[in-house]
Amino acid sequence: MLGASVPFRADVLYHRRARHFSSFAQVSGVPCEQTGGMQANDDVMRSATAPMIPPTPRGPASAALLDVLLEAAADPSRLVESVRAAMAATPDLLRDDDLQLTLFALYELQYGGIEGVDDRWEWDPTLLTARALIEERFEAELHAAIPTPALPEASAEAVAQALFDLTSADGGPSLSRFVAKKATDEQLHEFLMQRSIYTLKEADPHSWAIPRLRGRAKAALVEIQSDEYGGGRPGRVHSAIFARTMRGLGLDDRYGTYVDSVSALTLASLNMMSMFGLHRRLRGCIVGHLAAFEMTSSIPSRFYGNGFRRLGYGEDVTWYFDEHVEADAVHEQIAGRDLAGGLVESDPGLLADVMFGAAACLAVDGWAAGEVLDAWTAGRSSLRTPAQEQGQGQAREQEQARASVASLSQEPLPQAPLSQPLPA
Repeated sequence: MLGASVPFRADVLYHRRARHFSSFAQVSGVPCEQTGGMQANDDVMRSATAPMIPPTPRGPASAALLDVLLEAAADPSRLVESVRAAMAATPDLLRDDDLQLTLFALYELQYGGIEGVDDRWEWDPTLLTARALIEERFEAELHAAIPTPALPEASAEAVAQALFDLTSADGGPSLSRFVAKKATDEQLHEFLMQRSIYTLKEADPHSWAIPRLRGRAKAALVEIQSDEYGGGRPGRVHSAIFARTMRGLGLDDRYGTYVDSVSALTLASLNMMSMFGLHRRLRGCIVGHLAAFEMTSSIPSRFYGNGFRRLGYGEDVTWYFDEHVEADAVHEQIAGRDLAGGLVESDPGLLADVMFGAAACLAVDGWAAGEVLDAWTAGRSSLRTPAQEQGQGQAREQEQARASVASLSQEPLPQAPLSQPLPA
């Protein structure tokens, strides 16, 4: 029997589910542009689907990768050497700028791609080898730093209760309360830049789990994701609504614009999602991650929206957060019982992974939020490279990183556009 700490909210759930089956044209109070009917702005849609802007290297491993991807003369085997060397040199991969950026860029080949990069690199064996090296250490460090919570019995109700208890007990830093009460306009801009790394591709990492699930769990995940993707309406896709919020503050909504400005921990948060989603053996982790993500979103979204309203921003900016107040209050119920609970009931062996995925979500996102709050309370920018300085010094940083790669060998780089010839 679920305790009072897990309200079912059947009325809200029924209302939200019923809305999916109503006429697309009837979305009360939302202009046609926002409903995303099939008249979505072409420029906005192109921005949402464009490949990622190539990032600036942060060290020898990321420099080697970008050389391979963007330079015809690069030798792919040097990437594996550079990754091994970078891993040997770092005591903390979770916070290592170079390796987290390298993994982030490797994963991006599985998503929307990188501007100017041949799509055939996605399945290149040498790149996959480099990725696997980083992933093995990344996963090991996550397990070393984050204990798996106590395991409930393998029933849907017990799993849901355990997940609600875990997320309600989370004592991480409250970035949302700071935004609601104290954040300056400059800090709100930084907040959106930080969030753009995940939110401009919102829901995509969790969607990898759809073909890996069956039955009740699969149906639950599809229901959540359908809502995330706007129920068939392009302008209501949550990533598109967030892009509108960014434009409302004069920010660039092209994916990758602010990658150079965020920390390794911000990249690690998305990298963890991608790793969980892309590996079938980690399907329990991605399910637990999504459950915790949804259970900790509704109330913070209200605070975020209030923070933007406090500084005078209107509904075109706050719509994204207001949408999640209602949506995630429903999603948490589906994710806890039908998704996570349903998965464990059908495959009890995944119980520990589900609980670990939830704990990892809370821990890594808490570390990233704490990093931002520490900077703001100290009167500093939370950005690795402040937005106004993004263009300064990048050529020098890139040249230094590439020089480090070249020092691995004095031999000239052979012409090798791909590590193995692939058909056109």
